[in-house]
Amino acid sequence: MYDVGVRLSRRRLLLVMLVPALLTGGCQSSRPAERPPVRLGVVDLQRVLLETEAGKKAREALNTFMKNRQAVMELEEKELKRMEDDLIKQASVLSANGRRDREEVLRRRVVEFQQRAAEMNREVQDKQKEVLEGFREKAERVVTKIAQDLGLLVVMEKGKGGPTVFADESLDISTRVIDALNKDLPPEKK
Repeated sequence: MYDVGVRLSRRRLLLVMLVPALLTGGCQSSRPAERPPVRLGVVDLQRVLLETEAGKKAREALNTFMKNRQAVMELEEKELKRMEDDLIKQASVLSANGRRDREEVLRRRVVEFQQRAAEMNREVQDKQKEVLEGFREKAERVVTKIAQDLGLLVVMEKGKGGPTVFADESLDISTRVIDALNKDLPPEKK
C-alpha cells in the first residue's frame, strides 16, 4: 500500500519542478526568437558598366549613335553659316525686298535647325535610356544569380548619388558581377 507521505512528497517534487517551468513559459523562452543576420550585398553598376565588355559595347553603340546625329547637325550648321555669309556679302547688291526675303528664309531655316536639334537631343536621350536599360537588365540578372549563390537577401546599388552612402568592402559583389559578365561575353581580340 501506498504511504500518504510518499504521495505528498511526490506531489511536492512535481510542483517544485513544474512551477518554475510554467512560470518561464514551459520549454519556450520568454525572449523573442533570434533572427539570423540579414545578408546584404552592394554593387556598383557604374563600375560594372565601365569595366565589362557588355558595358563597353553599350557605350560604343551609344557613342556611334551620338556621333551620327552630331555629324548631321554639323552639316546643317555649316549650311546655315554659308547662307548667312552669302547674305552678308550680297546685302549691298540686293534690293530691300530681296534682302528681306533671304533674311526670312534664313530665320525659318534657323528655327527648323533648332527644332531638329531639340528632336535629335530627345532621340539621343531615348537611345541612351534604351541602351543603358538593356545593359542594366543584363547586369541585374547576373546580380540576382550571384546574390542567390551567396545567400544574400538584399543587394543595394552603390555609387555616387546612389542610395548607399557607406558599405564595407566585404559586402561589395561588383568584381564578381564584372567577372561573370565578362565570362559570358569575353573581350574581343584585336
